[in-house]
Amino acid sequence: MASPLAVYADMLERPHQLSLARATDGSAWRPRIERWIGQADAIDERALAGLAGPVLDVGCGPGRHVCALARRGVVALGIDVSATAVTIARAAGARAIVGSIFGPVPWSGRWESALLLDGNIGIGGRPERLLGRVGELLAPGGQILVELAAPSRATVRTQIRLETVRAASDWFDWAEVSAADADRLFGEAGLTVEDRWHDHDRWFVLATAE
Repeated sequence: MASPLAVYADMLERPHQLSLARATDGSAWRPRIERWIGQADAIDERALAGLAGPVLDVGCGPGRHVCALARRGVVALGIDVSATAVTIARAAGARAIVGSIFGPVPWSGRWESALLLDGNIGIGGRPERLLGRVGELLAPGGQILVELAAPSRATVRTQIRLETVRAASDWFDWAEVSAADADRLFGEAGLTVEDRWHDHDRWFVLATAE
């Protein structure tokens, strides 16, 4: 087995290869690598519209959201545990740093907005802990934009691994959160849901820190 970061780096560096994410129940799906490494699409742009800066993009990956915000003149910073993702993001023009959201983060308590998009609400397998941590980093009244699974799907906490033709990663904790559970989950994290919408096959919630 390889480390998840090593296999994730391989996925980003070879986006056209066959790659999978697999859960412990045997289900598998193809990560949307080409979306992640591309430019923000129309759905991304609509979701980002109106966000106040500075914006912290948690799990920024190759940086398409940070770049999209920068084109709007909004100050934004990406943070990701993957050095490969941060290198790609910087090459695209994004401001990004290598680090964990659970470690030291610049401008703590002063972020006006934060992002948890592309399923990043699943980081660490404990969504309420992640939301609580992001809430700590926001300025009073700051907002967090989160992408969730469709309300028809169940909220699940599981372990997954990443697979390519060359390697499979170790298992790591992950979660998928249903949009149907937004009020309960965000409330437990001390956040108030202000708006929710879906755009084609993607579901979003905008919440405010107390």
